[in-house]
Amino acid sequence: MSLTELLLLAATGLAAGVINAVAGGGTFFVFPVMVAFGMPTLDANATSAVGLIPGSFATGAAYWRETRDRLREMVPYALLGIAGGLIGGWLLVALGDKGFRPLVPWLLAVATITFAFSNQIRPLAERFAKGSSGGGRTVVGYLFGAVVAVYGGFFGAGQGIMWLAALALLHTGDFHRANAIKNIACVLAQLVAVILLIANDLVHWPQALVVAVASIIGGYYGVAIARRVPDAAIRAVVVGVGAVLTVVFFLRG
Repeated sequence: MSLTELLLLAATGLAAGVINAVAGGGTFFVFPVMVAFGMPTLDANATSAVGLIPGSFATGAAYWRETRDRLREMVPYALLGIAGGLIGGWLLVALGDKGFRPLVPWLLAVATITFAFSNQIRPLAERFAKGSSGGGRTVVGYLFGAVVAVYGGFFGAGQGIMWLAALALLHTGDFHRANAIKNIACVLAQLVAVILLIANDLVHWPQALVVAVASIIGGYYGVAIARRVPDAAIRAVVVGVGAVLTVVFFLRG
């Protein structure tokens, strides 16, 4: 690993930790740097996932106050995250790099669109919830959460926003409460998938460790930003980066 790569991974890991705490989408920053330095797309996805998980734990620690009083409430979402992450990770390994590479631009496009319409997705889910019966709304919410958990184990960018929409269907309360639950579900889905990726020797450890250290710092202090600063500007940056990456990866074929 060259000094240039190390510095770029440290900078993007720090930014990814902050962005994951505020809005999600840190994968947009770390993943392309790894690909740009010659890492296969599947390995880059696995390595960025491993590198960003410690930052997610740091964010979870900063949200401990919201998490501590709702541990029982989080059990079904934790189980969904574990099961979905296992399925998503297995699909990723089964596809291999040749199968995963053509999907990358489409995955980036889906994630970018999700971020672009993030302000509409949660209110739309809330309106659906108000107009639906309790049982039907709950079934849809959990099914949607299961799909999001699988996606989180497979790729992950944008899963936080999708989880917030699922939680809006299930009436989990205020934003920071939902965000704490979302963090648990996302971390568990990624953690289970990462275990599979590590077992299949897809992780480049020097790069993962650089990103991990940087994302821990960004992930912890990013919560302070999430509590105080409107996330519209950060979402705009994420959407812009995602749009550029989508075009670049489509052109690369």
